[in-house]
Amino acid sequence: MSTNAMHVAKTGLNAQQTRMQVIANNLANVNTTGFKRDRANFETLLYQSVRAAGSPTSDGTQSGSAFAVGTGVRVLSTEKSFTQGNMVNTDNALDVAIDGQGFFQVLMPDGQIGYTRDGSFALTSDGTLSTDSGYIMQPEMAIPQGAMEISVSADGIVSVKMPGQIEMQEVGQITLANFVNPRGLDPVGENFLVETPASGPPVIGPPVADGAGRLVQGALEASNVNVVQELVDMIETQRAYEVNSKSISASDEMMRFLSNKL
Repeated sequence: MSTNAMHVAKTGLNAQQTRMQVIANNLANVNTTGFKRDRANFETLLYQSVRAAGSPTSDGTQSGSAFAVGTGVRVLSTEKSFTQGNMVNTDNALDVAIDGQGFFQVLMPDGQIGYTRDGSFALTSDGTLSTDSGYIMQPEMAIPQGAMEISVSADGIVSVKMPGQIEMQEVGQITLANFVNPRGLDPVGENFLVETPASGPPVIGPPVADGAGRLVQGALEASNVNVVQELVDMIETQRAYEVNSKSISASDEMMRFLSNKL
């Protein structure tokens, strides 16, 4: 029985190690633009059922509860929390934050469309709007060379003022992608998530329309990681890890006692 207890405690150690890694990743990305914190979800392993609930105990009587012993825990999944991060003013015309739901769309080197909340954009050598890594934003949009002023409206209309002109000239429209289940998106690094069968197909549309958020020019969305909460979770995880390790030590002492006395 003690060896079974050791196995159960070992699954607890593995689960808490994984949770600690998730917390460490959250804290490491506390200053990452548009980062959404992760949470580890756990589930019980199979139970060893000795007697089922409702089993007859005598003529006309039955047990009111089951005799079942758990075999441990495992990490079921990690999921992102898409709560809004704080707005950080940068006064950079090419920095755009999303206030509300939605993702920017970016063409990745492998041909996939990456979805991100990081709106720190730049211009390529030919004036095309891109990420800092040079990945082109979709739909593709070019800023005319020599533009004196760039304006991004709340509903995604991009306008520029050219030398000698009084009125702004519209050059494109930023669209946002929404998903029925954004938690089903697959994080692939570089602040990007990609579509999966669980997320469903993207619903593309302009900002503000159909529940999409509005755009805020000259600002970036900060990470939604709460450092205090993460530290509390870290302490809780550490204590749970210690308790599981003590379970292994206690089981070992029980086995040693049996081997010395029998």
